[in-house]
Amino acid sequence: MRSAMRFSLRTMSVIGCTVADFAGMELTRLVSPSRESTEVTRRWMRRYGRQVLRLLGGRVLSPFRPGSFLPGQDASGVGRVFVMNHRSMLDVFVYLSFVEANALSRGDLAGWPIIGPVARRVGTVFVDRQDKASGSAAVAAMTEALRGGRGILVFPEGTTFLGDEVRPFRAGAFVAAERARAEVVPLGIAYQSEAACYGDESFGAHWRRLGSMPEVLLALEPGEPILPDADPEKLKEQTRDAVQALVRRARARLEASPPGNAGVPAAVP
Repeated sequence: MRSAMRFSLRTMSVIGCTVADFAGMELTRLVSPSRESTEVTRRWMRRYGRQVLRLLGGRVLSPFRPGSFLPGQDASGVGRVFVMNHRSMLDVFVYLSFVEANALSRGDLAGWPIIGPVARRVGTVFVDRQDKASGSAAVAAMTEALRGGRGILVFPEGTTFLGDEVRPFRAGAFVAAERARAEVVPLGIAYQSEAACYGDESFGAHWRRLGSMPEVLLALEPGEPILPDADPEKLKEQTRDAVQALVRRARARLEASPPGNAGVPAAVP
């Protein structure tokens, strides 16, 4: 009974938070100078990600200082490609909290109620991974975004997996990085409990289990930027090795955490 009540309350809270934050973002954009529109969106998305993490009981162990995040541009103003392994629906709210970037997402998400309109509004790049034309368009869109100074977050494994093994990467984001001469920033994520991960099941089943957990402890490890190579395949493999090493570091951080240390998402500045 307690688990069912927790799930219902969290579901309603996340829906309410999504609607309220989206409305707040739109109102703030409306009264802000147009040149500040992008920064307004970024601030609201960080706020939103961290609020949803708290609502779902998410606790993050990481080297991030309170209120800090990874900037979406390098020193020259070119956008950066952020690359992370994908284990849970919660990954999305983790990246929103700590990474200044738009996501590359599966195409069907654009049609989801509430989430779809918000994702489109904040600059998500959608791709149908089974459609070569869609894939080429996504690479072109990512390249343009990077050249314009926008960060892009990708889950290049293509879907979620259980466990800490990083699966083979798809090449599209690395082609875009090479074309834009954009830095690639690897990140590794690990969850204390596999119950928080999205396996061979429906989204509804994953959401119900995740929303029913008392808390979700995870670790996030950022790596050093990798300069683009002339060979996207080489860059892809170099980044995959870096992400795998960071996942191992995240797992070690979880195992070294003292009992009862739940971790706390960085406060919204």
